[in-house]
Amino acid sequence: MKKSLKEMNFTKIAPLFLGALLLVASCSDEENATDGLTESATEVMTAAELQYSDESEMISEEVTTIAEDVYATDEILLTSKSDYKSNHLPDCVTISTEVTDTTREKTIDFGEGCELPNGNVLSGIIHMSYAKDMEAATKSISLTLEDFTFNGVAVAGSADILRVRSNENGNPQGTANASFTAEWPEGDTASFEGTRTREWIEGYGSGHWGDNVFLITGKRTYVGREGNEFIKEIITPLRREMACRFIVSGVLEITRNDNTASLDFGDGTCDSTGILTQPDGTEEEIFLRRFRKK
Repeated sequence: MKKSLKEMNFTKIAPLFLGALLLVASCSDEENATDGLTESATEVMTAAELQYSDESEMISEEVTTIAEDVYATDEILLTSKSDYKSNHLPDCVTISTEVTDTTREKTIDFGEGCELPNGNVLSGIIHMSYAKDMEAATKSISLTLEDFTFNGVAVAGSADILRVRSNENGNPQGTANASFTAEWPEGDTASFEGTRTREWIEGYGSGHWGDNVFLITGKRTYVGREGNEFIKEIITPLRREMACRFIVSGVLEITRNDNTASLDFGDGTCDSTGILTQPDGTEEEIFLRRFRKK
């Protein structure tokens, strides 16, 4: 069956969750992101690795965010008995449900290519499974991918999301343990795994994705094209406002070979800049660039 959803305002919708997590270029020279960086800084992550890492983050966040939105729609419909609809996914997405004695099995089918309001094009299927009892205070959601692509990048893997209806702050929360591999059309590969917790602090149940706000914490490992391993840890919660295409505040640390750089996303203003602190303490303003279709 088709999911009937309202069209979202493109200018107010961002790529999901950490799509703008990492820089691709400095403010002084977008074409050469490593200009001016110290030797220790370039050992942390090169501009090319930053771009691939950024795309990898987007893929993982897109998949888990879609799963949480579909689950939340089920939860609200079945617990409040209201005619609730989310406008997150367009009509080109087909969602089907099979109910067993103990579980609800969801298939989210993007066909051969479906463009989301944020401009990302997905194809293939996300499979979801969770317990039938929608009144439970906590719920484990499992998801797997089938013939899945994200803007032409082939993605395989799975995730388990621990869903809490009401955390200590009274907000819905999902903690995702994800492990994905990606292969770009030119043959480059990468892997990314780890845990992210997303607290849904504003907009839950409104049906309008653009008014949703999340706080994100967690730690992930990214293995790049050349086998280099990077640890990426959020040390100050990232604030994600879906009406903005960028993370608006919070601090992310990136570590490799005992060298650590940090990226400060700002004071809450929706803008495209952040402050990169290099391993030697040098600071520079950088552009946050979201991934665009090729």
